[in-house]
Amino acid sequence: MSKLVSGRCQPHEIAADYHRGLIEATPGSDVLEVLQAQRSWLQEIAATIRPDQADQIHPPYGWTIRQVFAHCADAERVFGYRMLRFAAGDATELPGWDENFYADSRFGLGDLERLVRELDLLRQTNQLLLQRIEPECWDRSGVAEGKRLSVRGLAWLTAGHLRHHLQIVQKRLQQ
Repeated sequence: MSKLVSGRCQPHEIAADYHRGLIEATPGSDVLEVLQAQRSWLQEIAATIRPDQADQIHPPYGWTIRQVFAHCADAERVFGYRMLRFAAGDATELPGWDENFYADSRFGLGDLERLVRELDLLRQTNQLLLQRIEPECWDRSGVAEGKRLSVRGLAWLTAGHLRHHLQIVQKRLQQ
């Protein structure tokens, strides 16, 4: 895969300031490399979580570590679906999703090891999707939650989102 297509996205590829901030805080020049490296980081962090830590809430955060991992898996799935739709050129505007509703519903917390495995598998499938799409598809964009973003921007947002949450989990584990 050419570094050109998976390189840093441009500001016009992401309409939401919050998303742009997550992306700008994410180091790297090739999103495919960043997405891959995060898989190892995820495993390293997960291996340090003691059973008594998984369901603790550390103020000011309102979610447990288990909920954070469930949220990351849900987000990975949502971002992957959006990348698929936009890469295909589907112009249908996509609705948002209420991440707090999903987390608060506690519908799919389950075993922490399984959550981490699910998140890792979702990341792998998103990487495979990005590796198989044609180079011009990286520039395609769509609208989700009323904001325009490109496939490239979504890939970087996926990396930035997980980075944000893994940093919070690391900080919580050090408390």
